[in-house]
Amino acid sequence: MESVRDVRQLPKAHLHLHFTGSMRPSTLLELADRYGVHLPEALSGGEPPTLRATDERGWFRFQRLYDIARSCLRTAEDIQRLVREAAEEDARDGSGWLEIQVDPTSYAPRLGGLIPTMEVILDAVESASRDTGVGIRLLVAANRMKHPLDARTLARLAVRYADRGVVGFGLSNDERRGFARDFDRAFSIAREGGLLAAPHGGELSGPASVRDCLDDLGAGRIGHGVRAAEDPRLLRKLADRGVTCEVCPSSNVALGVYEKPEDVPLRTLFEAGVPMALGADDPLLFGSRLAAQYELAREHHGFTDAELAELARQSVHGSAAPTEAKAKLLAGVDSWLAG
Repeated sequence: MESVRDVRQLPKAHLHLHFTGSMRPSTLLELADRYGVHLPEALSGGEPPTLRATDERGWFRFQRLYDIARSCLRTAEDIQRLVREAAEEDARDGSGWLEIQVDPTSYAPRLGGLIPTMEVILDAVESASRDTGVGIRLLVAANRMKHPLDARTLARLAVRYADRGVVGFGLSNDERRGFARDFDRAFSIAREGGLLAAPHGGELSGPASVRDCLDDLGAGRIGHGVRAAEDPRLLRKLADRGVTCEVCPSSNVALGVYEKPEDVPLRTLFEAGVPMALGADDPLLFGSRLAAQYELAREHHGFTDAELAELARQSVHGSAAPTEAKAKLLAGVDSWLAG
């Protein structure tokens, strides 16, 4: 019988983690108390909230909880703490590389504007990376619920900081609203500036949203992408292009995209040759972090240690980490499997 190795010791990259959603529940409680923010029971009860975002009302509730949590981040010190703790949690789960996603417009009103906000966040990233040993980079994400001109502003801002640690440009929020092509100019600006295009798609909407991300936005990575499993031709396209899907199993179940962990099509994507990077999405709201996603693949989908090691390799290859950092992580994966 194959020995079962500790997935927390498996070196890996974490490519799908949202900024506020990375917060520790204990930190949220402390900051809410400090600033006099009333938290609903869903955020203060000690258990992950019950969520279902497959209808508009459910998605609105999810966003409202996220917005309440975000309102507790008010100072540069709060930002520094959040990023440091996110890196500490990732290090504990075996992540040697973290790409954290943020829409800076959400924090700008309290931090003095977009440019000061970017400076604060990138200073926090640099400090946390130095203190924890986890390589950290930033993806700037536009909000598809806002005007495409706002996305262009953010794309130019992201390119401006490409030499300070911004490696990609994303598009988040409810993919059922609007069209990917409305944001094509913003993504052209980002790609021309050397950034990876990594929009969300194939979560709340079906395979067509993944196809739109590929064809209209030039996606090199897809946030989620699991609904591509419903279209064999799309799976081949993703595999042939080597486009990594940032799959977040616990999130998919918590939001009602799939009923049970075993329904998430990890096997379908894996066996189709689609590269995957397992991610925690928003641990604050979904209750589990990175290593738990690998445990889910093992427990509910029968992934062997060799297959989990391959998932870790795919996460590293799909990252924007420099060659030396990738080589170190990949060597660690081999050692984990050999050990």
